[in-house]
Amino acid sequence: MLTPDHRIALYMKGALGEDTGKMGYGVLRYSPNAVVAVVDPNHAGKHVNDVVPPVYGVQNPPVVATLAEAIALGANSLILGIAPLGGLIPEDWWPVIGDALSHDMLVVNGLHEPLCHRFPEHANRIWDIRVEPAGLKSGTGAAAQLPNKRVLFIGTDMATGKMTAGLEVWRLARERGIRAEFVATGQIGITVTGSGVPLDAVRIDYASGAIEREVMKHADAELILVEGQGSLVHPGSSATLPLMRGSCPTHLVLCAIAGRRTVRRYDHLRIPPLGDLIQLAESVASACGTYPRPKTVAVAMNGSKVTPEEAERERRRFADESGLPVFDPVQDGAAGLLDALLDTSERDALGEVALRE
Repeated sequence: MLTPDHRIALYMKGALGEDTGKMGYGVLRYSPNAVVAVVDPNHAGKHVNDVVPPVYGVQNPPVVATLAEAIALGANSLILGIAPLGGLIPEDWWPVIGDALSHDMLVVNGLHEPLCHRFPEHANRIWDIRVEPAGLKSGTGAAAQLPNKRVLFIGTDMATGKMTAGLEVWRLARERGIRAEFVATGQIGITVTGSGVPLDAVRIDYASGAIEREVMKHADAELILVEGQGSLVHPGSSATLPLMRGSCPTHLVLCAIAGRRTVRRYDHLRIPPLGDLIQLAESVASACGTYPRPKTVAVAMNGSKVTPEEAERERRRFADESGLPVFDPVQDGAAGLLDALLDTSERDALGEVALRE
């Protein structure tokens, strides 16, 4: 994993400013490590915020054309910051990866194709994130016995901002002195926090057990925030059910992207009204009372794809459909979401605990 002395070069050839660069944007926004350069010859000579808004690139490093330039700026690790279709490594990336390893750089790979198979002699310099953890077992429902709050971020679709909402709430909760933990379940979250489980690399029989094991590691936390994946309504997603069974959530936050009415890439599939989707999610999570029925407390709106005027219209629509408060965790901050999870008495109690400690 990354350590504090790692200085990052983000490989984003042709992806800076595109949706496929989401891995890189997550690192720029949330990594505690310095990103010294972004490698993208299409925008060489600029800085990141000349291409994408500061909301995507909180760090604003220079954009360079080659890995050699990034190394000259002090980079000693390379993160593959692109999520190409299918999660496979394009052929023209291999020479760059080989060059990084020959310079003793740590290479962080969040794609489905492991680098260790191609470069076994450099295995100690490779972090393949999407590898099934060892020692997994089937789920047992143990998390349902925990006394803390467990919040699962669910989505109306893929790529709705579930990780972003969770990380923003986690960061604010810790600033307030709340013992909060974030369970990362995707490659970006794992990269920036250093722990978690890559759910889409886990065999389905062990998926709920993998999430359960991560949640139980934080049994002493007051608030556990579980990064969601996929959506119950997406035809290619099977992630939500093991997330529910593994975490046995007490609360849900529904994440929706403003302006999207149909499932991403499948225009013939309509996203249902938010109130209907909330009822479905709560019912599936409780399984007719077998597990605690979670309470959906708010909608986290991703307004990054629309104008401010359109975002306000969508905010009103989401509120009408859900009957819940709606917050954009990036534009509004995370205070509204966190406050929706904690009533006044609970906030006061947690504050007293933090002061005593």
